[in-house]
Amino acid sequence: MIGDHLQELHGLPAFHFPGEEDGPVDPAGLPAPESVAWRVTGDIYGSGESWEKAFERFRAAVDITRVRALIVGVWGEAYEGGPEGVIEALVKAHGQLPALRALFLGDITVEESEISWIAQGDVTPLLETFGDLAELGVRGGHDLRLNAVRHDRLRTLRVETGGMPAEAVRGVAASELPALEHLDLWLGTSEYGGDAEVTDLEPILAGTRLPALKHLALRNSEMQDDICAALAAAPVVARLDVLDVSMGVLTDDGAAALLTGQPLTHLKTLDMHYNFLGEEMRARLRDTLEPAGVRVDTDPDDAESDDDGDGDVWRYVAVGE
Repeated sequence: MIGDHLQELHGLPAFHFPGEEDGPVDPAGLPAPESVAWRVTGDIYGSGESWEKAFERFRAAVDITRVRALIVGVWGEAYEGGPEGVIEALVKAHGQLPALRALFLGDITVEESEISWIAQGDVTPLLETFGDLAELGVRGGHDLRLNAVRHDRLRTLRVETGGMPAEAVRGVAASELPALEHLDLWLGTSEYGGDAEVTDLEPILAGTRLPALKHLALRNSEMQDDICAALAAAPVVARLDVLDVSMGVLTDDGAAALLTGQPLTHLKTLDMHYNFLGEEMRARLRDTLEPAGVRVDTDPDDAESDDDGDGDVWRYVAVGE
């Protein structure tokens, strides 16, 4: 579960733009437009203000030509409708947002909606419209669509889901992102719409469309062992600084496949936190990689599993429902 809103974006501290219930906004009392990541949200508890209306108040109070980072909070009952109106409003306002470099769509906590209940939509227009965007984050996988695009300046792409649709995974994999340095995909589980297979990741693993990639996270997946087996021979790994296979159903089989594949000693970090590894495998990972200067995180982090009493053990990803 995600219990807290974003604290920062693009290196800027998050600042919540006052809600309608807080009364008239005094622009003189607000931070400089370029100094914070502005969080704009609708109201699902009090006034019922829509996100689009909150955005209009934001535009009236803040010189948005200077805004560098924008966090989109809840836009309504997120489990009942997607952010189409939000995306349309942002696309229409793009000419007034020349400095925008970072955007996060769906800063929604568990109290507002479970992550796998967040109704998303087609976020492709955001990348097609904001050609200077350096960072894009999206939370929620239900009905998420992201078609293949070319974007020459995007450096970070983060998609947080309890189940990322295969179509969206293939869209990311087919995109031409020559400046992308950081890719983070929470693939999730089939129970919540995560129907991708390892074969859908092959263009990412090849790395030919991602020549600048340094940080690759393929995590929060029930097929974590298969991902590690594929990474063992993936060309993209040789030029990574950080490899993140955390938060998923990772067992000794996946870790062994990764260790017996190509060398990993060039990495700065191998992140496996939240896992189902045995102590012997954890020690093997540390003994193999830490002497080479690799920071290895094998903390089980309270990984959850159930024994049904019949000898079957059910293991769960870190963030599902």
